[in-house]
Amino acid sequence: MAFAGRTAMQWARLRSPCPAAAPLCLPPWLPAGPVACERLYSSRGKEKLDISTYPVETIRNFSIIAHVDHGKSTLADRLLEVTGTIAKTGRNKQVLDKLQVERERGITVKAQSASLFYTHEGVNYLLNLIDTPGHVDFNYEVSRSLSACQGVILVVDANEGIQAQTVANFYLAFEAQLAIIPVINKIDLKNADPERVEKQIEKLFDIPVDECVRISAKQGTNIEKVLQKVIEKIPPPHCNTADPLKALVFDSTFDHYRGVIANIALFGGEIQKGHKIVSAHTKKRYEVNEVGILTPNEQPTHKLYAGQVGYLIAGMKEVTEAQIGDTLFFYKQPVEPLPGFKSAKPMVFAGMYPVDQTEYNNLKSALERLTLNDSSVTVHRDSSLALGAGWRLGFLGLLHMEVFNQRLEQEYNMSVILTAPTVPYKAILSSAKLIKEYGKAEITIINPAQFPDKLSVSEYLEPTVLGTIVTPHEYIGKIIALCQDRRAVQKDMLYIDEHRVMLKYFFPLNEIVVDFYDALKSLSSGYASDKAYATGKFLCERLKDAIPRQLFEIAIQAAIGKKIIARETLKAYRKNVVAKCYGGDITRRMKLLKRQAEGKKLMRKIGNVEVPRDAFIRVLKRQTDK
Repeated sequence: MAFAGRTAMQWARLRSPCPAAAPLCLPPWLPAGPVACERLYSSRGKEKLDISTYPVETIRNFSIIAHVDHGKSTLADRLLEVTGTIAKTGRNKQVLDKLQVERERGITVKAQSASLFYTHEGVNYLLNLIDTPGHVDFNYEVSRSLSACQGVILVVDANEGIQAQTVANFYLAFEAQLAIIPVINKIDLKNADPERVEKQIEKLFDIPVDECVRISAKQGTNIEKVLQKVIEKIPPPHCNTADPLKALVFDSTFDHYRGVIANIALFGGEIQKGHKIVSAHTKKRYEVNEVGILTPNEQPTHKLYAGQVGYLIAGMKEVTEAQIGDTLFFYKQPVEPLPGFKSAKPMVFAGMYPVDQTEYNNLKSALERLTLNDSSVTVHRDSSLALGAGWRLGFLGLLHMEVFNQRLEQEYNMSVILTAPTVPYKAILSSAKLIKEYGKAEITIINPAQFPDKLSVSEYLEPTVLGTIVTPHEYIGKIIALCQDRRAVQKDMLYIDEHRVMLKYFFPLNEIVVDFYDALKSLSSGYASDKAYATGKFLCERLKDAIPRQLFEIAIQAAIGKKIIARETLKAYRKNVVAKCYGGDITRRMKLLKRQAEGKKLMRKIGNVEVPRDAFIRVLKRQTDK
């Protein structure tokens, strides 16, 4: 069972407001001498490669795309081994996954590239490989990577078959008009059924069965055949070295010593150290300090030529200077900028606060450094009466948020309070005063505390996504019920074979952002029809358990606007004032109780309740942690 969501740029009406590079490693087939590879030493002590011997027609740029855990990174490891880019050892696992969080979770978070040298039928080829993430949250990384490619390897698990993100990634490549090579992986598994998967590929993607390549990336079966298909099926880049320089920035990272390292794809011309270049986006001028390729570590080269993919260092001090999708060209030789990309659009927002406010500046510094390496995260200053000064962060999805938080802890040793995730809403204002205040009639709200009163709003809008669910047919009934409970609208249902069904739904993003995938996996749809009341009651109960009892009664209420939707009462500590009364007239007992009640009433008027910080932290935890 699988799920993938694709953010639709639509807003539905809302009914209620609710480390150092390794030494040069040349393939054994490459002869020594200046013809094959000229070695020059750079100022940093690294050898430089001369890759001018690879004309455009011998270059292939391609990505590996797939659903999560279908074997992309394992295939990339075998391709690196077969081409002699890395030594063949038993320790080669997730070679291109460099982040600690990637190795711990076994997923690819950030796209990584590597240049491979390979000989086919006596001709030397330069193959530029980009390994991409498989999770829907990192779809933006995939789309950026595809812009530097002319083809893709579409990996499908021989046991699981086509899953939701397989479909989403296929259409990304199809819409970009890239050559697609279907590869069926894990044929060594006991329950593998490559024939069934081939039929699924033919039915869904209209790719003939005889074009599929059966492999086992783990055992290295048929890896050479994949490389041969890459050379035969994927066209070389359409560009010319004689043209003026035109380089697309498709990714960037930050090095504390060298500044921004921009990953570039050359669509024309050539570039080398000392060249003066200009950014089409910022209009700033730079001098190139270093160019090179990734093998997969940085390997400086004498030049980069049209059609090649590599990296560039030019003294950029901030990642914002290397805008993703930017075009670089020679100073005084302007060119028409390349189309670039749409900027990443955060769809999940959460507040982030230091556990101790004395750590505010340290956390601020850590956030600045981490966002330099993850430019898709948006950061806005925020504050909370309960949690103090902090930030409102925008993420591409829930996994993106979790990974970012984990990187903060691992790479910068920062412990933070992360509030419950929310999605942005839009409001069409009807109040002339508010329209004048905001300067427009339509506003976007990313913080629930800033939600305008419904009396001042004519209409609320919420974001929607197109979700794809692939499931065995026996679960259809329960899944349809779950989707209906989440206010989803069915768009399509297709049997991809006799056992599996693909469903497509339009979902309100708020309904799936937190726990939809868990609910889908457990096929549980036991949620109340009106979630506002259930959520309000749950929060009141949490606060009741978290706030210390006082000498007077405390009412805890949840409200939407001015309407109270849930209430819990925290009982007061009470002294037994009648303990000393042994027998006697009842009026004595009543008098003591009345005096106590009057004291409690006065205390409620003048008393203050200090809610401890850990009470808010406990309330912000998920319900399952209770």
